[in-house]
Amino acid sequence: MRRPEDSPIIADRAEFVDALHQLLHGHVLVRVSDASWGCQLNGAPLRRSFGTLLHFGLIAPFHNPAGFAGVGYYRITDQGRWFARQALDVWRSLPFWQRSLMRLTG
Repeated sequence: MRRPEDSPIIADRAEFVDALHQLLHGHVLVRVSDASWGCQLNGAPLRRSFGTLLHFGLIAPFHNPAGFAGVGYYRITDQGRWFARQALDVWRSLPFWQRSLMRLTG
């Protein structure tokens, strides 16, 4: 049985929501290493959200025959699409100052 403390936290909520937005629009997450700089999404580094997205089944790996060997490619799952729509609705409902504060503090 998994305990709540075993679940990853969302270290950077703004990055997490931005990642969901990009994935929902069809962008592919590319992972070249385990380092914090090792993930790219739509040309931008994804530093903290990869583990959380994967842990909760919001993304899944796929085979990219045109890709490079040793590089992981991930797309949003059906569960991820549903979750992303809900999360983006909540994010947009927050006042601008609150979203800005989350961008500054994570």
